[in-house]
Amino acid sequence: MVTEDRTAVSEILLTDLPPTRRQTRAAIAVLLIVLVGFAAVVPFSDRPVVALNAFFPSLDAIVLVTDLITAVLLYAQFSISRSRSLLALASGYLFTAFIVIPHALTFTGAFTPTGLFGAGPQTGSWLFIFWHVGFAVALLGYAISKDAKHDGLASEAPVGREIGWCAATVVALVIGITWLTTAGEALLPPIVLDGSRLSPFVIYPIWFTILITAAGLTVLLIRRRSVLDLWLIVVAAVFIAELAFSGLLPTVRFSAGFYAGRVFSLITSSIVLIILLAETTWLYVHLARSNDVLQREQHNKLASMEAMAALIMHEVNQPLGSILTNVETMQSMLESPTPNISEIREIAADINRDDVRASEVLRRIRTLLKKVPFEVKPIELNENVRQAVAVLSGQAAARQVDVSTAIGPPLLPISGDRVQIQQALVNLIVNAMDAMSEIPASRRRLTIQTSLRGEFAEVAIADAGPGIPPDKLQGVFEPFVTTKAHGMGMGLSIARSVIEAHNGTISAHNQPRGGAVFRIRLPLRKS
Repeated sequence: MVTEDRTAVSEILLTDLPPTRRQTRAAIAVLLIVLVGFAAVVPFSDRPVVALNAFFPSLDAIVLVTDLITAVLLYAQFSISRSRSLLALASGYLFTAFIVIPHALTFTGAFTPTGLFGAGPQTGSWLFIFWHVGFAVALLGYAISKDAKHDGLASEAPVGREIGWCAATVVALVIGITWLTTAGEALLPPIVLDGSRLSPFVIYPIWFTILITAAGLTVLLIRRRSVLDLWLIVVAAVFIAELAFSGLLPTVRFSAGFYAGRVFSLITSSIVLIILLAETTWLYVHLARSNDVLQREQHNKLASMEAMAALIMHEVNQPLGSILTNVETMQSMLESPTPNISEIREIAADINRDDVRASEVLRRIRTLLKKVPFEVKPIELNENVRQAVAVLSGQAAARQVDVSTAIGPPLLPISGDRVQIQQALVNLIVNAMDAMSEIPASRRRLTIQTSLRGEFAEVAIADAGPGIPPDKLQGVFEPFVTTKAHGMGMGLSIARSVIEAHNGTISAHNQPRGGAVFRIRLPLRKS
């Protein structure tokens, strides 16, 4: 279980994410810019420039900050992936961050004429060499170990302990190198002659460092898999250009090439940091968006469940309400001294009919929610309207609603699901009754009219209520939109779904004299 979790997390790390086309183009663009800059400076690389000793401690301070932050971010990635290659690379950046401290303090002419800590004229130059050799070794170590079998999840040692040992080793190494280049300066061959000219010997450590870097670059080109690999290739190329300016092309210190090499040092130390920050931010944006989408999906699922519950309640309440009314009426009749058996039989038949209708409603809702195509059968719309009115006659009488019907042509043949269309009609009629619940009983008039409109059969249901508020008229058929104080806003939505599924249309508008009228149009059945 732990392995699966870590594997899932590692899939979002820069060591595992493959570079996109956009990232590849960006890396190529940076590399081309650097190469153009390198080619432009080469002809002037040996031209002397004014010595700016204060420039180098400032540059070292920038490298210290950038490389230290990069090391921390890489250690953080290692703590997740447990990749030995990341541990090596992070330690390399930590080494460069720490070694620039004595490099800045011992630089000739920066703080003292000869540098602090008893530094000599060769101290700064040798620290520079060790600085670059150390980073080249770390880069090669990353490239070689990134695909090793022990990489990734093999190590279960505490992360803090491993990082601590690496940091302690780096600090000890920096201290040892600092001692060697200061107290043991006499043991090292001279690199700087008479304060300005470079010794011919400098080409050997520079070429040695370039070869190590080139080996790492070659391995990365062969094994390139991730975003980090892509940008480390750019780093290695810039690093080689920096080394060329540091001892191969110029023969004197403080030349144009000498300063260009220091500028390349800034580029080398900044590339991975910028990419880590940019890609981490991009991943965070994606994570935030994914989380937002997940929350919306959860909300939509909850809303769908609420809609389903409201749908079932709304549809089943009608036949259940009729059953309850009939049961109460039957109980009242049975308690009388001379119950009318004939009327009781009629009531029992009504109860049985409503029970069948409730079961049919539930079955139709299940079909609707599963999006199963309904069964198309011939229907006579006028007869369907009469049945819907008959089903609701008891409710109309209980609510004191005067229902009048104006049936049009003898036959209005359509095709579809008889129960679904009848349920849509029932919803509209009940909605019209509800709209008149607050007006005096003497004004509660409901008119249902059928007619022929070209190739369509039309049903118009008009009430005498207050009408639909103008701000809700456009969205009256949307789910959960209701004009009633205790309405659920599902009846009209269900009616629209049913009518549109039968290739028909449904509309609503207010009448000039008050009240609302709903019109259903369904295509006539072709013979």
